[in-house]
Amino acid sequence: MSPLKTLCLTLAVAVLAGCASTGMPGDPVLNGSTATEPAVTPLFPRGPLAPIGRAQAASGAVASLQVPADLWDRIRRGFAMPNLEGELVTDREQWYTSRPDYILRMTERSSKYLFHIVEELERRNMPTELALLPYIESAFNPQAVSSAKAAGMWQFMPATGKYFDLKQNAFRDDRRDVLASTRAALDYLQKLYGMFGDWHLALAAYNWGEGSVGRAIAKNQKLGLGTTYQDLRMPDETRLYVPKLQAVKNIVANPQGFRAELPLIENHPYFQQVPITRDIDVALAAKLADVQINDFKALNPSAHRPVILAAGTPLILLPWDNAKVFQRNFEAYTQGQYASWTAWTAPTTLSVGAAARRVGMSEADLRGVNNIPPRMLIKAGSTLLVPRTARMDTDVTSHVADNAQMTLAPEIVTRRSTVKARKGETVASIAKRYGLSAASVAEWNQVSAAAAFKLGHQVVVFLPVKVGSAGKSSGRSKIKAVRRSPGKIVIKSKKY
Repeated sequence: MSPLKTLCLTLAVAVLAGCASTGMPGDPVLNGSTATEPAVTPLFPRGPLAPIGRAQAASGAVASLQVPADLWDRIRRGFAMPNLEGELVTDREQWYTSRPDYILRMTERSSKYLFHIVEELERRNMPTELALLPYIESAFNPQAVSSAKAAGMWQFMPATGKYFDLKQNAFRDDRRDVLASTRAALDYLQKLYGMFGDWHLALAAYNWGEGSVGRAIAKNQKLGLGTTYQDLRMPDETRLYVPKLQAVKNIVANPQGFRAELPLIENHPYFQQVPITRDIDVALAAKLADVQINDFKALNPSAHRPVILAAGTPLILLPWDNAKVFQRNFEAYTQGQYASWTAWTAPTTLSVGAAARRVGMSEADLRGVNNIPPRMLIKAGSTLLVPRTARMDTDVTSHVADNAQMTLAPEIVTRRSTVKARKGETVASIAKRYGLSAASVAEWNQVSAAAAFKLGHQVVVFLPVKVGSAGKSSGRSKIKAVRRSPGKIVIKSKKY
């Protein structure tokens, strides 16, 4: 080989070696580096070049020059987890393939989100099988809520969501957010892989909890048993969890072999992130983007109110071709305010009716838009969605948008009663005995808060009773009047 060819070959191999990733598929990566090693700094040749041996050249990773035909092909190329085999996998394969309509429905639903998930997995150098996990968790429904209150396509429990910085407040639930929940799910899976060093155990922990898997491993170690996924005793749901994922992986790997039909999902982004600078109604945003309201909600499922607050959600997702349409129409919109709703904070504990009168709404409308059930009070400091007046120019602040909560308390039903004062009894001692405020006891008896009662004096008090037992007492009674006041329902009754 001529010296010139040798030099060219050496340069080419050196460049390829410098660009090749040192991580193996499946190694978790945090902030661009593996969990156990720091990020690798590219090496540039210095001084005279030396030929690279054949064995050294063969050990480098080689990237395919052929572009994936579609997203399914791209996912297949990134499979890196060890395969699981057994009767449970075969059983799940048969379950899925016997339901072609279900497979088609959930794969079509996933077409909006899969590209982004695959991109994130590849960026972190994680196995692309994990892009199929939402099929198992939620059938790729970002609005899914389990009986245990797990939410979103990655099915985060409230506490776990908060641990991974998924905000859950009166105006949004990031467990449903496409970008935020995917980021949190992959963070969590990387954390679990770092703990157990095995993807099957990491998936078991994602479903069952890291503490449960850790205790099961410790128990088997103590008994001298194996500690793989298939060795551990676990609930049936977790026992089937990885076989379900393996079954879906097998179907995606070879759909013809299972006589399954996968819808075409192009290997390009489905959506774009679009900034919003003003609070805007969900319906108006969909209209300005020229997309159906259901499609808009599918891409922005965390907004569970009819308005999006720019301070808390500065970016929305729109189909790729609709992003410019929205921006153009948003800037040209001159038909009034972008948002017809705003936030209002209750200054004190109020009944729903009292709150509705303060904000100029009917009680039914206030209950409906804020999901307030019957017989509940709105506690002080709660933030509610209310109509925005035409004179209001300012949007909701970031503090409210990020921290708004609505706290409810059961309405307290009380009945008028009389109790006999003991020797030396005072307003304060009566109040303390029954867990009441001294001011209320003084008002009910038309005395000062410092007053004392004579022995045997009949002191009027209003004591709580269960809602279902209102109007009942140990003797016969006749309800004279019922009145509502902030903080309680008062029922006056009289013996006869």
